[in-house]
Amino acid sequence: MKHFFSIIGGMGTIATESFVRMINHRIKITKDQDYLNYILVNDAQVPDRTAYIKDHSKPNFFTALREDVLQQAQLKPDFFVMPCNTAHYCYDDLVKLTDIPFLHMMRIAVHKFITDYPEEKKIGLIATEGSIYDHLYEDEIKQVGREVELGGPEIQPMVTELIYSNIKEKGVVNGELYHRILRTMHEQYGCNVILLGCTELSLAQEKAPDHPYNVIDPQVIMADVAIELELKIRAGMDPKAAIKKYMY
Repeated sequence: MKHFFSIIGGMGTIATESFVRMINHRIKITKDQDYLNYILVNDAQVPDRTAYIKDHSKPNFFTALREDVLQQAQLKPDFFVMPCNTAHYCYDDLVKLTDIPFLHMMRIAVHKFITDYPEEKKIGLIATEGSIYDHLYEDEIKQVGREVELGGPEIQPMVTELIYSNIKEKGVVNGELYHRILRTMHEQYGCNVILLGCTELSLAQEKAPDHPYNVIDPQVIMADVAIELELKIRAGMDPKAAIKKYMY
């Protein structure tokens, strides 16, 4: 197979399925051959990212991701994409394993925010406890000169319930709870734009999009970027040249 990219997924599986579905449905097609070529690594055995970030005595998820990346690198994909925000905790170590370009989901999403909402000085952030704990998105947002609003102590328990109790454990999206989180961030904490810093939250947006709030959805953004890049590469552009504008 020529001109393909590798998706390092399985964190979690339903969220990865959502990402792949977005790629398939957002590309313009008239025939089977218009779809993109990709290899999906759905490594459902990757240890929980938040558990390790908060407690290094827990299994280190980098070990599994290292194996996935090294295996895929032998096949020489055009680029890597990893649709798990929290897993970007070990992004710098993963990119050292290969010279194949590796998209950074968080940086691309943050730059999309400042492009789409140049007048907004603050962005609301909802994410896993691991991402919040290690300032994964917060650091990226502050680097572009914007403020982060995490909300009050009632926000994280609701977000954790939505991500873990609903989606990861039961495979369902509680749309009412998702909307309540967005409403609280907007009305009580003045967030005109809210960043969905977890792919389970992106799944919630896909399943329950009927709300009036502005969201930055990294999963949608990454699907569109993957489509753009692979179409350019398919047309003859060098992969590293195509991806250069997204390597912040």
